[in-house]
Amino acid sequence: MTIRFAPASTDDLAAIMIVMAVAFAPGFGEAWSAAQVRGSLATGTAWARIARAADAAPVGFTLCRHIGPEAELLLIGVDPAARRTGVGRGLLDAATADAARRDATTMFLEVRDGNQPALALYRAAGFVGIGRRRDYYRGADGVRFDAVTLRKLIGD
Repeated sequence: MTIRFAPASTDDLAAIMIVMAVAFAPGFGEAWSAAQVRGSLATGTAWARIARAADAAPVGFTLCRHIGPEAELLLIGVDPAARRTGVGRGLLDAATADAARRDATTMFLEVRDGNQPALALYRAAGFVGIGRRRDYYRGADGVRFDAVTLRKLIGD
């Protein structure tokens, strides 16, 4: 699968939301609204990337932010049809490189406890667990899920 990873802006919001709609299971409360993504991008500290297939169809995205030497991966979404093809790892590597270009030395992220595919991806990319946020995610049915906080040192 030929994939192009490119910086994204609010002009790409519709494409990001196409992926958002299929990438996150609704029962876990992890997906963001278009207003939330737009608001993050408007802060001046956030950036996004979009992954597109050869036919320009969106297949993945990231949303990150940085403050001083710290960056945070807020969201990463990959269309289920494009999973296990390197899209997620490509997006994660691009986000880390983007953070390094912004002089970040550490990248953080939070992932729902039990999301084994995501945890495996992050660990393979060098992220390590440093904590837990109890009841961080709220599912559609009100059930709460812990978040695992991961960190990666970058720019070394």
